[in-house]
Formats: sequence, structure tokens, C-alpha cells
Amino acid sequence: MTEAASAVAVRPHKTPRIAAGLLWRCVPYLLIVIAWQAAAGIAATPLLPTPGAVLSALVAETVHGPLLHHLGRTLSRVALCFTLAMVIGTVIGVAMGTSERLNRWLDPWLQLFLNIPAMVVAILAYIWLGLGEPAAILAVTLSKLPNVVVIIRQGARQRDKDLAEMAHAYRFPLRARLFDLLIPELAPYFLAAMRSGLSLVWKIVLLVELLGRSDGIGFQLHMYFQLLDITHILAYAASFMLVIQVTEFFLLAEIDRRVARWQR
Repeated sequence: MTEAASAVAVRPHKTPRIAAGLLWRCVPYLLIVIAWQAAAGIAATPLLPTPGAVLSALVAETVHGPLLHHLGRTLSRVALCFTLAMVIGTVIGVAMGTSERLNRWLDPWLQLFLNIPAMVVAILAYIWLGLGEPAAILAVTLSKLPNVVVIIRQGARQRDKDLAEMAHAYRFPLRARLFDLLIPELAPYFLAAMRSGLSLVWKIVLLVELLGRSDGIGFQLHMYFQLLDITHILAYAASFMLVIQVTEFFLLAEIDRRVARWQR
């Protein structure tokens, strides 16, 4: 059987497994909706709207309202801050993990930023830089950065020293050291930093938008909080959480599987 024919023969068997995996992942969310509906029926109060009411508000805001605009603004901030934190944090983490002297100098700063609440960082950034986009991006990036550094530093410390010495002895080129040694060894830690970072960054972005931006999901949540409109609060929150869940399942999980195959 040719390679192309083998691929065609295998593909139909993968489709049911993917569908079954999606179905099982939907079961917990279905149970949450059922419990939510039951609680809303028992409470019978506007303070706990039903899933149907929230879904109706979500559809209305998507089709006729500004939800897509605000969602796009929030996602753009999340993407930018996440990328900056991952790139800068990876460089600093690898440097601290491989140099004990540098680690001694930078560790007090790392501990300081690890223990500063994100709200304090956001408030100070807005006071010092003004209520603009640069202050928001800086606040979110600084709040996420220490988490990435800690995880990547631990990965750099766990590297196989024998492999590093062999690469040095045989004078491996920089490309081989980077793609054949460093990245495969740090891949699990990098993925852990990505997963924890994504969940952390979007929460901080919403906080920063609530405090000092004029658009985004956080801004809308603040507006509906002032109106005590629980239905729209849940609708806007659900829209963003849905995007994050889709990103986790279809992007991060796929990256995880590809990296695992690459390492083998």
C-alpha cells in the first residue's frame, strides 16, 4: 500500500475519535448549564438570570451590539501582552537558569514583582504614564512576566548538563544547540508557562480595562456593573471565556501534541 493510500485509510478512523473527544469535553459544560438552570429556577431572581436569557443577550450584543468590537480590542491586548511576556520572560529565565551570578542579582527583583498585586501595578502605570494604551500594555506584561521567568528558569536548571558539555566539546553550531537541545528540553516548561500565562493575562487585561480604558470587555463589565445588569455581565464574560476555551482546545492542546511528537 502506498504512503498516500495509507494516509487515506487511516484518516476515517481518526474522525470518530476526534468527535468523541469533543463530545466528552462538552459533557462537563453541559452539566454546568444544567446546574445553572436549576439554580436560576429555584432562586427566581434577576440577580441570577437563566442560561437562555444570557444566551439571548449574547446573541443580541453580537449581532446588533458592540460586543465584537470590544472583544477584538481585548483579544488584541491579550495577544500583545502574552507575546511580550513570553519572549522577554523566556530570555530572562534561560539566562537566570544558566548563570548563578545573574540569578543572584535578579532574584530579588523577581521576588518583588512576583508579590506585587496586579492592581497595584496597573494603578501605578496609569498614574505614571497616564490613562493610555502603553500604560495598560506595560501593566499587564509586568504582571505576567515573573511567572514566565520562574517556570523557564526551573526548566533551564533541569537541563541535561552532559548534553550541554557534549555540544560544547564538539562545537555544535548555534542553530543545533538551539533547535536540537535547548528548545526540546525547555518545551514542557514553555507550554506550562503558556497555559498559566494565558489564564493570567486575560484576567489582568480585564482588570486594566476596567480601571482605565474606554473599550474592551473589562470596560463593558464595569459599565454593566454600574447598571446592575447581571445578564449582560454574564453575556460579555461568557463571550470571552468561550474564546479562551476554544484557543486552549484547538491551539494550545495541538501545540502540546506536536511538541510531544517532536521530542520523541
